[in-house]
Amino acid sequence: MNIEIWENDLKIIWQKLGLISDKDFIELIQKHTENIDKEKFKAISDFEKACAYDSTGREKEAEPLYRSAIKFGLVGLRRRRANIQLASTLRNNGNLTESIAILKKEKENYSDELDDAINAFLALSLSSINEDKKALSLVLESLSKHLPRYNKSVFNYSKKLNK
Repeated sequence: MNIEIWENDLKIIWQKLGLISDKDFIELIQKHTENIDKEKFKAISDFEKACAYDSTGREKEAEPLYRSAIKFGLVGLRRRRANIQLASTLRNNGNLTESIAILKKEKENYSDELDDAINAFLALSLSSINEDKKALSLVLESLSKHLPRYNKSVFNYSKKLNK
């Protein structure tokens, strides 16, 4: 199957999330991922199945699929999303230490349009271990980029919270 057509069909399936039962949605994703070259695109297949489980509240089933997708060489935006979503799943499953480690590594080693999402999920994990000042610092850091005024002031205040 042509990967562009496969990706387009995938988008159509994702638009059904919340409009059909969770069971039917997961079945659609599973069937769709069977239509992709298993060797060449295993990482993408596992990632999309993980997302489907995660989006329907089945995080315990999502976790090993995120790990598999990363292990099998997921790249680009999907790789970053997999790390964010794995970290969120870990936080929800009570594994705060690993969640924080994954997000800190992403924050330190990579930058793209998901930087604010990294900060948001890292703030949630930090807050879960009662590191509220560090969490607030991250939230303010992200917010400072989007304010019509006071960007520099809010950014500087965010940094002072970590001292």
